[in-house]
Amino acid sequence: MTASLPREPSTFASDVVKLVTGTTIAQVIVIIASPLLTRLFGPEAFGFLALFTSITGIIGVIACMRYELAIMLPESDDDAINLLGLSLLMVLIVTILTGTALFFGGDLLLALLKAPGLAPYLWLIPLFVFFSGVFLALNYWNSRTRHFGRLSTARVTSAIAATGTQLGTGLAGHATGGSLIGASLAGSIVSTGILGGQIWREDKEHFRQKISWNGIVTGLKRYQRFPLIDTGSALLNTVSWQLPVLLLSAFFSPIIVGLYALGMRVLQAPMSLIGGAIAQVFFQRAAEANREGTLGPLVENVFRVLVLIGLFPLLLLTCIGGDIFTVVFGTIWREAGIYAQILGIWTFIWFISSPLSTLYVVLEKQDFGLTYNIANFITRLVSLVIGGLMGSVFIALALFAISGIFVYGYLCIAMMRLSNASFLKAGKVILSNIVLFIPVGILLLLFQFLHTQPFVLVCIGSVAMILYYIYIIKTDEQIRLVLQQFGLLKF
Repeated sequence: MTASLPREPSTFASDVVKLVTGTTIAQVIVIIASPLLTRLFGPEAFGFLALFTSITGIIGVIACMRYELAIMLPESDDDAINLLGLSLLMVLIVTILTGTALFFGGDLLLALLKAPGLAPYLWLIPLFVFFSGVFLALNYWNSRTRHFGRLSTARVTSAIAATGTQLGTGLAGHATGGSLIGASLAGSIVSTGILGGQIWREDKEHFRQKISWNGIVTGLKRYQRFPLIDTGSALLNTVSWQLPVLLLSAFFSPIIVGLYALGMRVLQAPMSLIGGAIAQVFFQRAAEANREGTLGPLVENVFRVLVLIGLFPLLLLTCIGGDIFTVVFGTIWREAGIYAQILGIWTFIWFISSPLSTLYVVLEKQDFGLTYNIANFITRLVSLVIGGLMGSVFIALALFAISGIFVYGYLCIAMMRLSNASFLKAGKVILSNIVLFIPVGILLLLFQFLHTQPFVLVCIGSVAMILYYIYIIKTDEQIRLVLQQFGLLKF
């Protein structure tokens, strides 16, 4: 019998808070800097960054050939350590293949994307893939051992490095897409170095003793469904996420891509802040709950927390997104806010279903994941192409949002059914939060009809959101207990 590595004693809520604390600080840094960055860098520069990120994102999702997901599953830490070694080996192989492909096919890629300006930065793509892939593998190992505080440190330092570099180059007069790309790579290198250094310092002896070629090969064979099936599924999912950037560039212009990129950045930042932390902790807890037969109640609790956190602000953004962007980022970015309004409801459905989607990995239902991602890819492609052919970015994004609501809604329902969670409880929590928003929504629409200044609308919305969260804290016993546990609420 093998000895397990020590785990930090914790609850689900405490692990989420550890992640959220670091991620919150990182996001606050980005949020504070964003109004200045949008005045230093134009939409075209952000569009340039979005294209680069799309390329690296598509490759990066398969950097570990999905073996990083398997790290969470074995009961033995010895087996998991060898899966970490296998994941890192895959990263090295994928990085070499990426560099080789770009050396011979880089010109063709630039021609297809109609982005010759990316040529000087193609050599950065393999570097980005390598560091993001290593971080991905270390991230899942770190989640397995429940050292979530490490991730907080890594994310904060990454945000400081990336944002500081962006501001520095912008203020120095180098406000180009290349500067944004370089800053993004700097952040990735810093976060990987910080997390890797902490893990190596504490676990290096166990790594040296337990990692072996025999263990790596055993893991490769045991979890072969991950690269054989889930790799294709993950690629489809990632490509479908990057389709708007690629197709909006093809049908419209880099400026439109930049407006879309900022709109999505604002939508995803707070959702990733909380949802990403919950998803990571949920994945680890779901693997345990599945073995213990308590998966249904866990899913119900997580679903409820996600609705309480995400529904109200996204409904608010759906009502006054254009006004928010005008006030925060400047008049030139108002259209980005309108894009955010179009995508608001879809973002909420995605926010709910994204953490729950890890269940098909826990339950080893990769076939379902592949089928779902094929449907997601096809519906997004058709929606964007129809809008592009009609010459309207608004139609393209509206069709994209509508198809996404149905696809992600189906995913959410399927995951709840697989876990035997209660649909009645889910429906009640959604309905109760919609009822809370209705008076605010009517008031905002009335003021918009009266042509009220954007600043006033944003102030009303901000006050309403603060009052909502105060109400939730006052009336929700579970959230109060969590806040009391961490000293954020005294009584």
